Amino acid sequence: MGILLKKKIDILLESPLVVAIAFVVGGVILLFVDQWFNKPTIDDEKEIKHMTAFKIGVFQCLAMIPGVSRSAASIVGGMTQKLSRKAAAEFSFFLAVPTMFGATVKDLWDFHKENTLTAGAMHDDIKYLLIGSIIAFIVALLAIKAFITYLQKQGFKLFGYYRIVAGIVIIILYFTGNALHNA
Repeated sequence: MGILLKKKIDILLESPLVVAIAFVVGGVILLFVDQWFNKPTIDDEKEIKHMTAFKIGVFQCLAMIPGVSRSAASIVGGMTQKLSRKAAAEFSFFLAVPTMFGATVKDLWDFHKENTLTAGAMHDDIKYLLIGSIIAFIVALLAIKAFITYLQKQGFKLFGYYRIVAGIVIIILYFTGNALHNA
């Protein structure tokens, strides 16, 4: 999807207003997601069927809109498919792995096409990328454990309020910045 919509996504990336609106809308959704989807029937990622996983992946595609959180989109998508908060958050993390891997491979390919590097220099870049990826994966495992513990106790409201406030601040800065430039 990202490859097919790259030009449109690039255009949206240039608009802070799109990001701000996505922040506010996403925040409102996070405020109510626990109320809307409060009867989960799936509490373990092993119970997720292929079609359910596909549907959650479609929700993840919403994150191509600048300002839409990939993890929030896939967690909300999971909850719409009757996953518990815990199962949805865990699945969101695992769903990120192939997504991030694919984005990294594409970035490496683009970097390779644009630059003429010696084999040795490319080898060093790949080595550093692998080391960084392994460290990031380990840190992500630790972070997801803390995140899931928090979600199970508190839900999404804090994240919703944060996104709404951040979105409003961006909107204010956007319009006051334009007003200052026009004055």
